[in-house]
Amino acid sequence: MPAPPDTPDKRTLANPEDFRPNPRAPYVELGLSTSFSFLRGASDPIDLVIAAHMLGYDALGVADRNSVAGAVRHWAEANTAKLRPLTGCRLDLADAPSLYAYPKTRAGYGRLTALLSAGKMQTRGGEWQEKDACDIDLAMVAARLGAPEAEIILIAIPGEDLDGFAEELPRLTDALPALGHVAANSLYRGDDRARVNRLQSLAQAHGLKIVATNDVLYHTPARRPLQDVLTCIREKCTIFEAGTRLLANAERHLKSPQEMARLFADWPEAVAETRAIADAITFDLGQLRYEYPQESLPRGRTPDEYLAELTWAGAADRYPGGVPAKVRHTIQRELALIAKMEIARYFLTIHDIVKYAREGVSPPILCQGRGSAANSAVCYCLKITAVDPAQHDLLFERFISEERKEPPDIDVDFEHERREEVIQHIYNHYGRDRAGLCATVIHYRPRMAIREVGKVMGLSEDVTSALARTVWGSWGSAVDEDKVAEAGLDLRDAHLRRTINLADQLIGMPRHLSQHVGGFILTGGPLVETVPIGNGAMPERSFIEWDKDDIDALGIMKIDVLALGMLTCIRKCFDLIEAHHGKRWTLATVPDEDRATYEMLQKGDSLGVFQVESRAQMNMLPRLKPATFYDLVIEVAIVRPGPIQGDMVHPYLRRRQGKEPEEYPSPGPEHDPDELKNILKRTLGVPIFQEQAMKIAMVAAEFSPVEANQLRKAMATFRSKGMVSEHKEKMVGRMVKRGYDPEFAARCFSQIEGFGEYGFPESHAASFAHLVYVSSWLKCHYPAAFACALLNSQPMGFYAPAQIVRDAREHGVEVRATDVNMSDWDNTLEVSGSSPALRLGLRQIDGLKAPDAARLLAYRGGPYE
Repeated sequence: MPAPPDTPDKRTLANPEDFRPNPRAPYVELGLSTSFSFLRGASDPIDLVIAAHMLGYDALGVADRNSVAGAVRHWAEANTAKLRPLTGCRLDLADAPSLYAYPKTRAGYGRLTALLSAGKMQTRGGEWQEKDACDIDLAMVAARLGAPEAEIILIAIPGEDLDGFAEELPRLTDALPALGHVAANSLYRGDDRARVNRLQSLAQAHGLKIVATNDVLYHTPARRPLQDVLTCIREKCTIFEAGTRLLANAERHLKSPQEMARLFADWPEAVAETRAIADAITFDLGQLRYEYPQESLPRGRTPDEYLAELTWAGAADRYPGGVPAKVRHTIQRELALIAKMEIARYFLTIHDIVKYAREGVSPPILCQGRGSAANSAVCYCLKITAVDPAQHDLLFERFISEERKEPPDIDVDFEHERREEVIQHIYNHYGRDRAGLCATVIHYRPRMAIREVGKVMGLSEDVTSALARTVWGSWGSAVDEDKVAEAGLDLRDAHLRRTINLADQLIGMPRHLSQHVGGFILTGGPLVETVPIGNGAMPERSFIEWDKDDIDALGIMKIDVLALGMLTCIRKCFDLIEAHHGKRWTLATVPDEDRATYEMLQKGDSLGVFQVESRAQMNMLPRLKPATFYDLVIEVAIVRPGPIQGDMVHPYLRRRQGKEPEEYPSPGPEHDPDELKNILKRTLGVPIFQEQAMKIAMVAAEFSPVEANQLRKAMATFRSKGMVSEHKEKMVGRMVKRGYDPEFAARCFSQIEGFGEYGFPESHAASFAHLVYVSSWLKCHYPAAFACALLNSQPMGFYAPAQIVRDAREHGVEVRATDVNMSDWDNTLEVSGSSPALRLGLRQIDGLKAPDAARLLAYRGGPYE
């Protein structure tokens, strides 16, 4: 049996082949809280699933508190381990005892998630309920889940106070005709027999049955100390102050079915009832089917017909001289695949949002699609993306693949100052019950874990700070004991060592949910019947409980509505040029391949330019000497962890400068010697892009489509180095076996590990290179307007306003100081001979706030004396 990963954040089990189904067990645990019962459960779903498989379970329920945040992980890992996952929820009510709720059918599940959404999105006196709160009362449960036709199994959970529970039980049974069970568990206080007997009597008196549960909080007794720490963090106390807030023993771990049968030997019906409940549940998360929004489709048209109509109209617009035969063939092929996969509505939905930004609001909002969508001719014709894939030979299969059977992922960047307009349009257009942002799971990073555990364990602030300083950067899986000793701390101290061990366990555990930067889920039917939606910390924002990994696992569509400061700058620059030079430019009409622009970049003159303004990029530009658009694609991608870690940068530069010949590694004589040449020709035999790494794995290491997809997912997951490295032995070993040089094979995989730190595909680089070129062209030909727009778009980029002003002067721009009688809030251009002068605005004055400046401007009827 494979061991669990070393940190909870690495949450992908090995292959299903590593597991064998267990025989039908007499008992099924239904009272299980995972680490997604935040600051309560002390084990990740992956640990619980592996433990359950080893203990002989064939099915396992999950019931996190007022949440299904961990349900998808539980479902995915249980399926891998050949266990049947049961999805439920523990409802902690404001005015009544808690309940386990297990939906029997898809309809019942929809009622449960709608209830959770109602509890998370309430308003109080017109004010939004705070983030992470979930206020549910008995009346809400009765209205949605109480009737038998709600298709929900309800189990009442008695607290330690049985007298109080006895008083509440009649109210529960009156309000909830669907209530059928009372949970019974052993507290190991010496009175368990009397307690279970009384619960059985109470249940029978109200026509209910008892059901056994261990109210599980962790997978092994060894996790009890961590659960105590989580309790202290939640209760804001030290371990020495916690007292009875901590559990009395370590028995709340996952016990085997045989052990639970032994504990309830006098009440065999309580054990049998867990099996009966599990057998009555037919719902599985795999039954969730994504429904695309209907709004974007005119009456009487099918999605495929309307998408084809919009695409061909856009193609005529993109290619006024006629659509090239190659492009026509590509569009036909893409439309056919989109129709086959039944995802036309996805493209129509994105088109609808982009159309709103460009035509539905004044002034229009500048936007551009990026990522793998730039590989698509359909996206280009719909004007979602700005890179012509026909000119750049990008890999459409990375965007949509019939083998992967997954929805595509389109990222669209909007002006950072106006993205909120787009977000609110989406909420208003689709409704908050059908639109929500994805979640992002905030995990404990090393320093946060050290500080929280140190506080709980009563360490002084100076000792905790010294421990935290031993961690370099934000990520890691453990505290380095050598560095702890170097910091002057004594590792022989048992309390200090215990603190470090607990901090190591806490690293990677989920802390809470936050909202994704812009990943929207939109549905045709109520989204609240698929996943709970809750209020965000920001006003007028709401987000679902699942993150992008969960969404991917269930095949649900996501649209990324992202913000990009450079788009704000470019749009403001276009407006200034139109006002002062009488010319209207767009992203599509800026002249291609301008020689002066490339000469400027070849000198490293790129302050303020998108993506290539860092010191590393400025140093690379004179060495790479970009002279074409594809050179900019290389420039954007080469100063990245993948090529640098794979030692690909210097070989590429030497070959580009003619200092060494192009070489294409070849396998043994029994294989095609040129199999890598087609993959690496455009980058002079050196792999630079993520797509090339994938192709090398498929060709040189003979990865199957399934294996290549696993590698693709690993590369696409930010900070997933632990996941990528699982493929190392397989890829390097196969390449060497086929005759490749071991050093080249290792370098190829090292590059892939770099992509695991920050994946960067060619399609992404091409989209960014387009903005690199446009911003460089503006800086080259309209330096005053570019500097003005850049200053008005702050904060963004690497450079302070003073550096931007100095750079503008060096490019011949006359800069005029801030003036109480001449300056507006924003920086402006003033007529001055053949080229405009830059007048600094009041926003450049440190400490002057916008409302105060507005008052000053409002009273400026004539010159201030």
